Parts: sequence; C-alpha cells; structure tokens
Amino acid sequence: MVLIKEFRVLLPISVEEYQVGQLYSVAEASKNETGGGEGVEVLKNEPYEKDGEKGQYTHKIYHLQHKVPTFVQLLAPEGALNVHEKAWNAYPYCKTVITNEYMKDDFLIKIETWHKPDMGSTENVHGLDPNTWKSTEVINLDIADRSQIHSRDYKHDEDPAVFKSVKTGRGPLGPNWKKELLKKTDCPHMCAYKLVTVKFRWWGFQGRVERFIMKQEQRLFTNFHRQLFCWMDKWFGLSMEDIRHMEDKTQRELEQIRQQGELRGMCAGED
Repeated sequence: MVLIKEFRVLLPISVEEYQVGQLYSVAEASKNETGGGEGVEVLKNEPYEKDGEKGQYTHKIYHLQHKVPTFVQLLAPEGALNVHEKAWNAYPYCKTVITNEYMKDDFLIKIETWHKPDMGSTENVHGLDPNTWKSTEVINLDIADRSQIHSRDYKHDEDPAVFKSVKTGRGPLGPNWKKELLKKTDCPHMCAYKLVTVKFRWWGFQGRVERFIMKQEQRLFTNFHRQLFCWMDKWFGLSMEDIRHMEDKTQRELEQIRQQGELRGMCAGED
C-alpha cells in the first residue's frame, strides 16, 4: 500500500514567472537548510533529453540525521538517513523521486507536478485511474493563511499577508485574496498541482512514518511557496541564464557550508 495526496498551491504569478521563481527559491532554500554536516549535496545538474522530453536533470543527496523524529533516529542505522533526490524538470511538468539506499524498494517519495494557468479547479490533472483518483485526498494550500504553518516556521519578512512587491505591485495578500484574484485583469495566476506518493515499508511503523512524511511535504510546500512569493523582488526579471549561473555558484557554496557551522533550517517535530 502507498499513501497518495494532491496538494494545490494557487499563486498570483504566471506560469512563466514561476519557472524562474521556483529555481531561484530552491537554490536559496537549499542554503538555508544546509550546515553542521547536514543538508543538501548536489551531485548533478545538467540538461537531459529522453523519449522526446527535454529538461533539466538534478541528482542531490539530503543528509537528514537531525531532521527526522527522534524515534526514527534511534531505529535507523548510520547512513540510513541520507536520501537521494532525482528530479526531471521538463517544465511545466516536473517529476521528483526520492529514495534511500538502505531501504531500497521499501522507501519511495514521488512528487509529480503540473503547473497550470488556472485557479486550481482542474480535476485529476495527473490522469490517475478512476479508483486511485477517488481515494486521493486533495488539499488546497493558502500561502497567506498563517494558521497553515507552524509557529516556529513563521518569519515576518516571509509573510505574504504583509509583503508587497516593489517590482510588480503584488501583495499583500488579504484573507479574500483568492476571490479577489479572479477579478484582477492586471495580475496573472497559476496553480501548482503536486501529486505526492509515499511508500514506507517497515513493520510496525509504516502508517506512522508515511503520515509523518506527508505532513512534512505539506509543511515544505507551504513554507517554500510563502518564500517564493516574498522573494519576488529578488528573482523577478532574471533570465534562465542568470538562474543557471546562480545554480553553479550555489552548488559550490553548499559543499562548503555543509561542512561548517551549526545545523540550520527546518527540523522535524515528534508528531
């Protein structure tokens, strides 16, 4: 058995703008989550072409010893808390597969994302079979709703309900921003449809860990897109060439800061 959910993230950003904003924010967030021997290690970041599909392929290792619950730390042997992330970014479609060498076929996180220029109303955008779609829970995330994030994750300068973009004039996002967005002809919109499949086969812990992973994915999606929106003035207007240069620089920086300093970024709760 596997656990499947679809998360929908509506944004006052165009599909074209999001491509740049996402890549910029991934690079910045990776630095924020790296230090003290843990975090992100980039092995590959290169173009790919396969079966007529073109895009960017990345292979990263996430070193997570202190970023999982204590009960997992106690059970897992040394090295088992490093996960490999392979991603095929054929924008506007992206697929990410996360695996673990210790657990092999007993562990999988798959994230498939379609970025569509709509208000998040498209049903079964991933084309699941009827039975699977019927049992898939759909969760709508609101980047401006502070109640959807952990209190320890809150940062005033990463709050869409406060931020106003100098370059675009977008924001702050009020309680009814989604309804208001429909009426705005001068502001683009899009939705990221993120289908998450989680498999964790470990007798006695399967359900608990699968629910934990899914909860962490929701937390990551919410925090990440709050950052992406509030960092708009840093990435708006950048070209894809600018982004690739930034990624190369970030890859070198990550290797250096991962070996230094203290633990940084989001750590797991015990629930």
